[in-house]
Amino acid sequence: MRQPTQTKGFVFNQTMLRIKEPARSLAFYREVLGMALLKQIDFVEMKFSLFFLGYVDEGDNRVPNHPVDRARYTFSQAALLELTHNWGTENEDGEPYHNGNADPRGFGHIGLSVPNVDDACRHFDDFNVEFVKRPNDGSMKGLAFIQDPDGYWIEILEAASLARLCAASGAI
Repeated sequence: MRQPTQTKGFVFNQTMLRIKEPARSLAFYREVLGMALLKQIDFVEMKFSLFFLGYVDEGDNRVPNHPVDRARYTFSQAALLELTHNWGTENEDGEPYHNGNADPRGFGHIGLSVPNVDDACRHFDDFNVEFVKRPNDGSMKGLAFIQDPDGYWIEILEAASLARLCAASGAI
């Protein structure tokens, strides 16, 4: 595929979701989805914190310890999740943020490719994760949707089976 020369070196670095309670969201993304917390940045004067999570191979020694080097590393990675916590929202009643799937619709979901959707769903059941759609529900079989603690949807898919589904439906 042709990429304009002016965009060489561009990296899709992050998608940001606003969260109510950092402890519950970090536990979900780290323990349930297996992401690593690469960097936390607290903006004390502006009263918000950023948490950057992603997948890092176990034993990867390229993640620096020095704060500036670690920030540079984090902001050069592809496909990270940025969780933003505006201080004080944890004390509000209800959920302060719209997940994008209620009316008016906007943001839809993030997606995770997994080796086996059914195995992943059994793992999610162990953590009592809320499902929007299980793999055998609806017309698109073989993929699932779960919700994180803030109600954001996460699509769970297998690359090969989703490609087959698209081919069988005539979409590709």
